[in-house]
Amino acid sequence: MNISERAVSYFSEGDRLAGVVYQDADLAGPRPGIVLCHGFTAIKEIILPDYARAFARAGFVALAFDYRGFGESEGLPGRLVARRQLEDIRNSVTFLRTLPEVDPERVGLWGTSYGAANVIVAASEDDRVRCVTAQVGFSDGARGLPAARPIIEAERVKRVLKNEVTLVEPLQVLSDPETVAFFSEARKSHPRLSQPISTEFFEAHSRHRPIKAVAELTNCPLLLVAAENDTLTPAGDSEALYAAAPEPRRLVIIPGIRHYEIYSGEPLCQSAAEAVAWFNEHLRPAAK
Repeated sequence: MNISERAVSYFSEGDRLAGVVYQDADLAGPRPGIVLCHGFTAIKEIILPDYARAFARAGFVALAFDYRGFGESEGLPGRLVARRQLEDIRNSVTFLRTLPEVDPERVGLWGTSYGAANVIVAASEDDRVRCVTAQVGFSDGARGLPAARPIIEAERVKRVLKNEVTLVEPLQVLSDPETVAFFSEARKSHPRLSQPISTEFFEAHSRHRPIKAVAELTNCPLLLVAAENDTLTPAGDSEALYAAAPEPRRLVIIPGIRHYEIYSGEPLCQSAAEAVAWFNEHLRPAAK
């Protein structure tokens, strides 16, 4: 097995996206492809490589990328707007389908945390996506934001009258101890994670509602993976998404772990294995 990792770039709405393609270079012929979609403010150098390599070892071609405005990608820095990230995902699917080693009719999405919500909505709007895995995601961004309404309105006015946005430290938006600890440690080796974000995020998040989109995943199998003791994106959100999703669907709740614990050790191995099994079942050609 010869897992190769090569840097690539392509465009999304006029801005260049930076990505990495992972694959087993010893395999021949078009193979299924998977686009990996990151979470809140994250970049392709953390978390995604572990999953992308697992997918490559299983015979898939995996693409990890930075959303516009984050990491090495172009775009207005720190503009975390769900609709823009959905455009980046759609354009990443288009790019992956152009690769000669990829079967364009067998492309799936994998997303984690905020990216889990993204892939559900993106797949509901793109019939080229054949299969989805969404782990530790949320169901409805409109919940729990009443306190942000004054911020949302003030930012609307500021954008309209002054063409300006307010930037804020991401750990002021997600300030729970687990998130602060995870990102503070990750920033030591990945300083790009310190990128401030626009408070435009609050309005965009309030409109991000995978619970409404999930019912549209007809003919697009959905795997949901949750962490039993997750307080950031509770397992109940995945259960609600599962209840609203059409068949085929599967829900896996990994016992005894919290949100960020899924990214290391046995939970990482289990969550990756569940995704590999799901993609194998639904992206491989049917036996003749």
